Amino acid sequence: MKPLVILLAVPLMAGTVRVYVANSAGNNITVIDAEKDQAVGELKVSHNPHGIVPSPDRKRFYVSSETEDVLDVVERESGRIVRRVPIGKRPNNVAITPDGRRVYVCIREEAWVDVVDTRSLEREKRIPVGRNPHNVYCTPDGRHMIATSMGENKLTVISTRSEAPEFDIPLDGVPRPLAIDAAPGGEIRRLFVQLSDLHGFEVIGWASRKTVDKVLLPPAPPDAKPLIPHTFSHGIGITPDGRELWVTSLLNNAVSVFSLPDLKLLGSVPVGRGPDWLTFTPDGKRCFVSDAGSDAVSAIDVASRRELARIKVGKVPKRIIAIELP
Repeated sequence: MKPLVILLAVPLMAGTVRVYVANSAGNNITVIDAEKDQAVGELKVSHNPHGIVPSPDRKRFYVSSETEDVLDVVERESGRIVRRVPIGKRPNNVAITPDGRRVYVCIREEAWVDVVDTRSLEREKRIPVGRNPHNVYCTPDGRHMIATSMGENKLTVISTRSEAPEFDIPLDGVPRPLAIDAAPGGEIRRLFVQLSDLHGFEVIGWASRKTVDKVLLPPAPPDAKPLIPHTFSHGIGITPDGRELWVTSLLNNAVSVFSLPDLKLLGSVPVGRGPDWLTFTPDGKRCFVSDAGSDAVSAIDVASRRELARIKVGKVPKRIIAIELP
């Protein structure tokens, strides 16, 4: 374990990669140096941060507060909150359009996605989706947002042009995180969707809008219990080169790796307790996993599938992103 050093808003060289993890039981974002595998600072935000997304120019972060019902607008260099945008009750995950003009926020205690304009810094629209929306994702081509409905077991696909629901995809259970399998040009082929009480994920055909397969993770010990009730697998992502799918297990406290496109199990990497989310550095060489039950982040070498460090962060780390700074 390396010590936590608090540094705020220091100038950084171009090409520097930083990892930002939201400490969901605190009021801060821990900043990690992706090359040195150590925490180098923090950003103070509203209590119980949930989702975090950068602006395209990486000058700002947009962070939802699950208990204060606001979207924090944070200047990266100064660490200053420039606006706390009032939004709906219990905001969860967030996503941003490719042009950086609109931030979509799932409002879990209600049945819509709030849309915040990044110029006016006001909520300008509410888009109806299923009950208890939890996570939202921008598709690689920027044409759609996909919102997960925990209350209605479905995905709602929203047009970013009309800002209205376009179609739904029914699921076999309560949706949690998902990953989008797309061709190099951005055309979506499949969705990999984690569900409550499923130790694995379902494969959804984008064209058919139906479940086409179910993939299970390596078996867990008979007495294994997840850190979060009904949450066996929570955290999934595709490597930047599109060749592998990485999936967390809260029963095994590990990350399993599958080849793409055939979804063959390649191996597993032990990490800390309660791996809840993951992200890759832009070059695809490192994977960082938030260990919610260990108050730590695991740094993994992607090529060797080996944990290199376990970095102490704040309380109950969850949503995590990696970005290259300008």
